[in-house]
Amino acid sequence: MIRSLLTALILSISTAALAQDNPVVVMETNKGTIRIELWADKAPISVENFLRYTDNELYDGLIFHRVINGFMIQGGGFNADMVQLSTYEPIKNEAKSNVPNNRGTLSMARTNVVDSATSQFFINLVDNDFLNHTNDTPRSDVPTEPVVIVSARREI
Repeated sequence: MIRSLLTALILSISTAALAQDNPVVVMETNKGTIRIELWADKAPISVENFLRYTDNELYDGLIFHRVINGFMIQGGGFNADMVQLSTYEPIKNEAKSNVPNNRGTLSMARTNVVDSATSQFFINLVDNDFLNHTNDTPRSDVPTEPVVIVSARREI
């Protein structure tokens, strides 16, 4: 299964990596080669971060530790013994509405903390629109009509 996922992924990323204006990372795996074009104009902090791990050869020997058919593959965090990579400091989240999580794109993985991405990345196997940035504002999830707690009492 992973071989067919990587084959599809290799084809989609290879065609996207033809532009010469952006840095390209060639990731050799035991299942094939992945060419990744990095969009420095759209995510300069993320690109610099990814290249820092790449240039220091910190991805070498790590595994894709999450492979979910019809969703994504994730790597950059663990070796084959599931020992976690020591990381640099987390980076600022650069998610923008003009950088969609489309099939074949690479994104930095993070926790629920917005600015928590370090070494882990994922590659979208399909268009994952639900992962795209939304223009949330501090009160964007407030109901349009107030929902008031009239009272709260312990039941006796």
